[in-house]
Amino acid sequence: MALLSSILQNTLLVLVIVMVFNIIIFVHELGHFLAARWRGLRVDRFQIWFGKPIWKKTINGVQYGMGWIPAGGFVALPQMAPMESIEGGNSSEDPLPPISPLDKIIVAFAGPLFSILLALLAGAIVWQVGKPKDFIASQEVGAVEPGSPAAKAGMLVGDTIVAINGEPVNGYMGPLDSIMAKIILSRGDRIEFTVKRPGVAEPIKLTSEFVIEKSEWFQRRGLRDVGFSETRPSIVADTFPNSPAAKAGLKKGDEVLKIDGIPLRSSPQFVYYLIEHNWPTVRLEVRSPDGNIREVSITPEKPLKPANLKPMAGIAWDQQVGVDQTIVKPDPWTQVKESAMMMWVTVTSVISPKSSIGVDHLSGPVGIAKHQFALLKTDFPWQRLLAFMVLFNVNLAILNMLPFPVLDGGHITLASLEWLARRPVKARVLEVVQTAFALLLMGLMLYVTSKDIGDSFGRNREEVVFPK
Repeated sequence: MALLSSILQNTLLVLVIVMVFNIIIFVHELGHFLAARWRGLRVDRFQIWFGKPIWKKTINGVQYGMGWIPAGGFVALPQMAPMESIEGGNSSEDPLPPISPLDKIIVAFAGPLFSILLALLAGAIVWQVGKPKDFIASQEVGAVEPGSPAAKAGMLVGDTIVAINGEPVNGYMGPLDSIMAKIILSRGDRIEFTVKRPGVAEPIKLTSEFVIEKSEWFQRRGLRDVGFSETRPSIVADTFPNSPAAKAGLKKGDEVLKIDGIPLRSSPQFVYYLIEHNWPTVRLEVRSPDGNIREVSITPEKPLKPANLKPMAGIAWDQQVGVDQTIVKPDPWTQVKESAMMMWVTVTSVISPKSSIGVDHLSGPVGIAKHQFALLKTDFPWQRLLAFMVLFNVNLAILNMLPFPVLDGGHITLASLEWLARRPVKARVLEVVQTAFALLLMGLMLYVTSKDIGDSFGRNREEVVFPK
């Protein structure tokens, strides 16, 4: 019964994702469609998703349909730049009356405009119902991995990070100016940290290198990391069966306060302590949820599997502790502005040779769907999904405004050139250029989709099993 319930729930979530994706694409293409109708252009086809239609119907000369490849959609407008080789031939052989460059610009711009309007609508709903802040305020270093770039740079537990590369930071995780975002999006070969250290009057500057997590060829490259974590309470979420922690009586909700008398500032500090001391028997000061404090002893053991794991206590730590999920209600314009800024930072990072962010870190339809599925399985799922719709629609609008053939921005650029030159670009040349860019875009989509799929394999650990 539980399995059936899980299958039904997951099926429902997939249907929700498909519905949301269709709404986003439909609204964007509806902008083109309505603008074309307003300016008197002929519309041959209005199709959501690409490929041969699995459903179609002709109404008033327009073929409406849904393709079988869930990767977008289009409105076939033969008076715009010719796209017959990609979208299919015109439905009529009647000669087409010319249209002005202004008409082309209006029709092309209407799609991104409608995406922004949908973003504002979703933002208005978020403004009313709110969304979780998802913010970690701590800027104090809670653990430094032995041998890491942070350790080599001289970073110490208890340091408070106030700036990265000369720019002030706001919390450990959340906004673009958080510590984690500043590290991941940093550029150059080194990262400069400005820290306040207890007992030292003036801020200290530490210059650190970084490492990137290894990945397989079919996966995305890892992100920049320097090897430290923030100060957060170390709360037990669960213990592995037969593990030393389970045998010692640790329970869900227990907070580990000290290890061998040393105040514990974070769960990674617990792990690093065991490694540095060659996995000794340790004394833990533990506070239970009812406030009682007790002391337990734990001797780490090597699990039976996975075989490559080192000795461990067998504690699964609560990763939501310290995450501020206060419901906030930013106004729609603020949400759109923040989404646009995130898009700008992403695009400039991808094209910068000094950044570790590349094309492989972008997401295609599969990655977007996986992200939406994950959102729907968290706390406040609908609020998060609405907030994601704001971000996605802003991204869709901005990407489509890039001045490349096939995209809306390309149509606007070509129409502007036609306006200035007082003559259109030769149809044959334009068709070749657009076909080349369409194939390039499809290749890019297939590439990032392969990474979306590849990331689903090889990154998850096997089940941890301890000897009985």
